[in-house]
Amino acid sequence: MGLIDKVIVFGYLLGIMLLGIIAGYRKRASSEQFFLAGRSLKWPLIGAGLFCANISTIHLIGLASDGYRVGLVVGNFEWGAAFCLIVLGLVFAPLYFRTKLGTLPEYLEKRYSSSARTLLAFIFVLSALLIHIGISLYAGAKVLEEFFGFHFVFSIITISVITAVYTIVGGLRAVMITDLVQAVLLLCGAAILTIAGLWALPGHGIESFAELKAAVKPEQMSMLQPVTDPNADSYFHLRQYSWYSVVFGYPILGIWYWCTDQTIVQKVLAAKTEEDGRRGAVFAGFLKVLPVFLMVFPGVLGYVLFRNQIGSDNDATLLVMMKNLLPVGLKGLMAAGLVAALMSTIEAALNSTATLTAEDIVKRLRPETKDSSLVLIGRITAGVVMLLAMLWSTQGGKFGSIFVAINKIPMMFAPAITCVFLGGVFWRRGTRQGAMAALLFNLAVGVVYMIIDIPLIGSEKIIADKLGIPFMQVGWYLFLLSSVVYVAVSLSTPAPAEEKLEGLCWSHPLETVRGKLTGLTDPRLLAGLLLALMIVLYIIFA
Repeated sequence: MGLIDKVIVFGYLLGIMLLGIIAGYRKRASSEQFFLAGRSLKWPLIGAGLFCANISTIHLIGLASDGYRVGLVVGNFEWGAAFCLIVLGLVFAPLYFRTKLGTLPEYLEKRYSSSARTLLAFIFVLSALLIHIGISLYAGAKVLEEFFGFHFVFSIITISVITAVYTIVGGLRAVMITDLVQAVLLLCGAAILTIAGLWALPGHGIESFAELKAAVKPEQMSMLQPVTDPNADSYFHLRQYSWYSVVFGYPILGIWYWCTDQTIVQKVLAAKTEEDGRRGAVFAGFLKVLPVFLMVFPGVLGYVLFRNQIGSDNDATLLVMMKNLLPVGLKGLMAAGLVAALMSTIEAALNSTATLTAEDIVKRLRPETKDSSLVLIGRITAGVVMLLAMLWSTQGGKFGSIFVAINKIPMMFAPAITCVFLGGVFWRRGTRQGAMAALLFNLAVGVVYMIIDIPLIGSEKIIADKLGIPFMQVGWYLFLLSSVVYVAVSLSTPAPAEEKLEGLCWSHPLETVRGKLTGLTDPRLLAGLLLALMIVLYIIFA
């Protein structure tokens, strides 16, 4: 990268830090102002924040990598999110807002028990440290090492300090304002790279869409693929991203991530009104349509344009395309977009861990704790978590596939969390004993699964490689088993008191969409439009 590109990246880093501090700093911020931006967020900020908290450097590199390796089918992670965000907007957000939740574990305490709240808070803090911050930080630092020649440890320290400063000082408001800037930069950078790839196709003899389809691998342009692959070197010959995995497996991960994970849903909890929270979720669903075209499709173009350079190192797809297609200045803009993706993920996770520690641990153990002390504890927590994540991130090189690893780690807890939240809002008979049994069961089985199948370099992965069972299908089976435990234990224990369920459950699934429409921006109407758009897109790209 040239001097101009470096100036753009470092100018961005300094600028976003100053913007975050100016936008979020309050001399005597209350805990609600620091953790939930004073519950004042409007739907555009919420939607952009949900989108940015999800898109990390791993995401950008991984989507392009799998676009090169297997094609558009990996985009089901993006389009599947649109359906989950509809569920967030119509099913979960109204209940969260009406009960004035500050954290998601608080819902489990109201619906089940304090033990369930404590366990979930612990899980969320750990997952934020290990997944949202640690591994993402390593991947982003390796990108900067590739571009600037800086050692990845130096990059880890630089990014961590800058992100931590404005997040710790400004709280959620700083996160949301910077997310809006980063969403624009991220989408613009991805769009520029996609256009540059399309512009280069005629130079490789491709003048039409039909010629492009002929130049790619079979099924590389399809969003849905068969269940089995006769050429797969595994016992069951299952495809990783088959329609079966997508239809049944993805919602288990998706509902956990988009509807129950504190790092993501905290933006909805900070909504000014219930309608803002619901519209923001659906707006994020519309934004999730774009990555298939702006982040996965470039990987397909990379296969056509540069497969001789990329070879079997598909993780290099995005970097090879940036080096070959982007001129000076635009290369720096795209690199800044990669940094923006990393910082937006880290800042969201830091703020959520601060909130969880202050609200779900300290405030419960010491209810008399002053409001100003809770803010201080949250800031200290964010700093400590950042330091621990920095140490953990240096171990990222021990994973053979980071993108697969970050999707496997949640198997230790995600299926049961999805189970107890869905059961909590739709099944009034679900009990605290059933919820705890399901969570502990999933943790026990999930730890065993991780031990025998975590993708460490040189290790033989029994379930993934030998048997060939995709991780999304593992999530589906763990969800079914956890649900059996949840239902069986709930039916064998006393039913919860009806008055305890007030405002925490829907009487009937159709209750989520009943009622008179309030106008063209009614969340239910917007959700219907998004659902129709997704059906059309799947018909086109099936």
